[in-house]
Amino acid sequence: MSKPIAGILNRAAPIALATALVALPFAATAAESRPADKASATEAALPQVDESVDPCQNFYQYACGPWLKSNPIPSDQSRWGSFNALHERNQTILKTALEDVVAHPNADNQRVGGYYAACMDEAGANAKGAAPIQSLLDRIKALTAKEQLAPLVATLHDVGADVFFGFGALTDFKDATRDIAIADQGGIGLPERDFYTRDDAKSEETRKAYVAHVARTFMLLGDDQTTADAKAQAVMGIETALAKASLNLADRNDPEKTYHKKPTGELAKLAPDFAWDAYFKATGAPAFKTLNIAVPDFMKAVGDVIRSSSVADIQAYLTWHVAHSFSPWLSQAFVDERFAFYAKTLYGTEQNLPRWKRCVAATDNALGEDLGKYYVKAAFGPDQKAKMLTMVKNLKAAYSVDIDQLDWMSPETKKRAHEKLDTIVDKIGYPDKWRDYSKLEVKKDDLVGNVQRANAFETARQLAKIGKPHDRAEWQMSPPTVNAYYDPTENDINFPAGILQPPFYFADADDAINYGAIGAVIGHEMTHGFDDQGRQFDKNGNLKDWWTKQDAAKFKQRAQCVVDEYDGFIAMDDVHLNGKAELGENLADNGGHAIALKALLATLKGVPAKKEGRFTEEQKFFLGYAQVWCSNQRDQARRTQAQTDVHALSEYRVNGVVSNNPEFAKAFNCKADAPMNRGAKACKVW
Repeated sequence: MSKPIAGILNRAAPIALATALVALPFAATAAESRPADKASATEAALPQVDESVDPCQNFYQYACGPWLKSNPIPSDQSRWGSFNALHERNQTILKTALEDVVAHPNADNQRVGGYYAACMDEAGANAKGAAPIQSLLDRIKALTAKEQLAPLVATLHDVGADVFFGFGALTDFKDATRDIAIADQGGIGLPERDFYTRDDAKSEETRKAYVAHVARTFMLLGDDQTTADAKAQAVMGIETALAKASLNLADRNDPEKTYHKKPTGELAKLAPDFAWDAYFKATGAPAFKTLNIAVPDFMKAVGDVIRSSSVADIQAYLTWHVAHSFSPWLSQAFVDERFAFYAKTLYGTEQNLPRWKRCVAATDNALGEDLGKYYVKAAFGPDQKAKMLTMVKNLKAAYSVDIDQLDWMSPETKKRAHEKLDTIVDKIGYPDKWRDYSKLEVKKDDLVGNVQRANAFETARQLAKIGKPHDRAEWQMSPPTVNAYYDPTENDINFPAGILQPPFYFADADDAINYGAIGAVIGHEMTHGFDDQGRQFDKNGNLKDWWTKQDAAKFKQRAQCVVDEYDGFIAMDDVHLNGKAELGENLADNGGHAIALKALLATLKGVPAKKEGRFTEEQKFFLGYAQVWCSNQRDQARRTQAQTDVHALSEYRVNGVVSNNPEFAKAFNCKADAPMNRGAKACKVW
């Protein structure tokens, strides 16, 4: 069970963030050619702008237009942007390392080499068909009574099949020094609960496509059309019941709605038709007397579903989720069928990633810190970490000034805000202590077995935390990851080595560009500590109200401005962004951007804006920010992101933010009625 993590990108949408090799001119020039002086390095790091566009009318198009035109979406992508290009570079570094490991195996690298080699054996996967999951399917077929269900569910959870609900370890929201058990919603195959409940024509079309996909998967397992169709309908019935009892995206962001610490016996009251004691025993979890029942109504629905469903329908549901979980690693027919729905139908992607990219990602997912050592050695040095720590220090200082200058917050709450800011821990690059994978068995000729054993290894590692002191040194992302996150229960900001590269950080360029790019990312993660979710946790990571009632009301009023603003943005056709679900990320974008500019201006020590080359320092800052988000995206991907993601679409992460910042209007001399100058309507919290 993952932690409540706020990051700069959605970590739960691998299709949307998948990458392919496309040139990134400004990044490649700055990183590879290494201009001899700072002026030329700065020019190389800046994007080409669209001079035909007034930056005050549409800054995203002004800053990103030429890049968008010269970087079409590759056929194996649902979107292509600056993030993707950097991720592609990192993937290539890992590919080179893995190929070298496979060619030169030794005792230290046999796990990552064996995992990658097994994954790359496409001929072997095709020859085996569905055989690698047959033992799991046989166990499901052997189910004759619901009383036998609990240990079977535990087995499926162990190897990574998401059935009925989620179970794991999580930091206790009210005592962040310890980890406790948690039971949470899960068990659905569509991306989000509202996919099952929306009644518009597009949603109905998507549900029909999903049921057809499930049926075709059953046919790949040997069923005839009639049987497969019946099983698919049974799956849809069970998942719809689970979805209707699940919290939506916006409610999932409220920790008070996902924290219900209860005695374990409470589960038996909510879902008496499931043998909870047998389940817990079968998982191998340490004994515990209390747990967080994240969504009680959902667990009640689990009990209702089990009670009302036939054994045959439950078998169909479990079988589908096993096939779904392992289809990427079975024969080509399974791979293609899964891709056709989850990538093409949901995101508009035209063709699958080449196998090497899928295998690099799979190895990173299973052995992230083993593989991360190779990335750190190749792409991250101590000078980068030192410069990042300096920027973090400067951003914290700017945030402290911002808190002091707030006209809506009382001295009492400001004092607590300063305490929380001062306590934020900075984690840069990679862990101080690498994870030990020595108990994970990897075989060069057993891809699906490796996936199952890696999932079981991670499941056991997580469950072992139950009842133990919380380990704040642990990372939730691997070193090559192009992302960053804030953890409210740890009150720390985390920046993997993978993101500390162009276009986020240019070693030889002006501070203005770097503060606009990686500086805004740092500010983004800091602001998560004070967004709609993070502000509910204190400096020690405990869910505790440290606000006066008056200040909390003022925060909510200002936050509603952001909700309303982003609700007005259109993704596709009649699909708008979800301002409430995105609130935390939009607060972080707006706050982080503003704090980064304050930090830059502080480093300039009040020196008036000067124009070296094409732009002033302030203009360089805003361009550095915008170019991070340059991104082409397929129409279907835009629709799906708006419905499933807590992050705004790229153009609104730029235009929505700069239009709220009066310093942008000053930097580009925007008139009072310009679209990029919201003036008195501007939203500002931090």
